[in-house]
Formats: sequence, C-alpha cells, structure tokens
Amino acid sequence: MGSYDDPRDDDELLLATATGDGGAFAAFYGRHVAEVLAFLVRRVGSEEVAADLAGETFAAALLACERYRAGEAPALAWLLGIARNKLRESARRGSVEIEARQRLGMPAIAFEDEDILRVQELASVGEEALELLEQLPAAQRDAVRARVLEELDYERLALELGHSQQVVRQHVSRGLRRLRTLMEEKP
Repeated sequence: MGSYDDPRDDDELLLATATGDGGAFAAFYGRHVAEVLAFLVRRVGSEEVAADLAGETFAAALLACERYRAGEAPALAWLLGIARNKLRESARRGSVEIEARQRLGMPAIAFEDEDILRVQELASVGEEALELLEQLPAAQRDAVRARVLEELDYERLALELGHSQQVVRQHVSRGLRRLRTLMEEKP
C-alpha cells in the first residue's frame, strides 16, 4: 500500500493518514497534485508561486486530515478549498504563507528550470482532467463542476439543478467515477 496507484479511495487515504499511514498521504498527493497545480496556475499565472501554494496546500491538508469528515464532500473539493484559502491568504499578504510547511519541518523549495518544467507538465495534466470533464454527460458534468470546482453544497446544488439531493449525489458520484476511468484510459 501507499503507492500512487493505491486502490483505496480518497476518504480511505485521508482516514489512514490520520492514523499515521504516511504512504496513504503520498498516494493522495500523487493522485491530486496535478489538479491542485492546474487550479493554482490558472489563478496566479506563475508556476513558481503555484508550486509554493501547492506545497503549502498539501502541508495544511496533512495537518488537517484528522479533521476531514469522510462523505461530507469529495476529498478533492476539500483539498481545493484549502488551496483556495491559501491563495486568498497569499493575495491578502502579498506573499505565500509558509506556516504549515514550517510546522511540519519541510524546507523551502528552491526551483531549477527542470522543476518549473515539471510543474508546467503536472499543471497540464490537471488541465487535461478539466478537458475530460467536458466529455461527461451534461448532468454529470454540471454536477461535478458545481460540487468539486465551485464547492456548492448538495442542498444548493439540488435547487440550482432542479433535482433532488439524491439525484445530484448520483450525478457527482458517477461523474467522478467516469472521470477517473477516462484518466486511467489515457495513454
């Protein structure tokens, strides 16, 4: 267990991390780093700043995983919420806050040209995931976009989409499953 292709779902990985399984968090990180980088690069326009913010996002997630509540929201939405908060804090302060990384004893990251290329590469993988989102049936696509990217709760989503919460949950669940399958099928 603990590889990036760990068969456990995100909830299981975060719960295992909270009980001390560091390999579970490595798998969670490997599964979502591209999406977090793509989310941040689109908003800050700088690979270096996005990488710093991603590092702080994952450090904060590691510190907060004991408070994660499985099943309340998709783990990716929870993680992107942390990224959004780090981005907001960064904009307010005019710099990337490094408190979570310092609490974990993680060193500052020095970027070389090949590091920047890797961030660009990972961000493009995240962009590919967003492109794959467009391949979903409209109901699933709209539900996943609103739930995961816009972080709407199921009650509000149901009102906006004109379906029951149960139907919306099914659309989100099926859409995320289909996205994972499409990503695994990509060469």
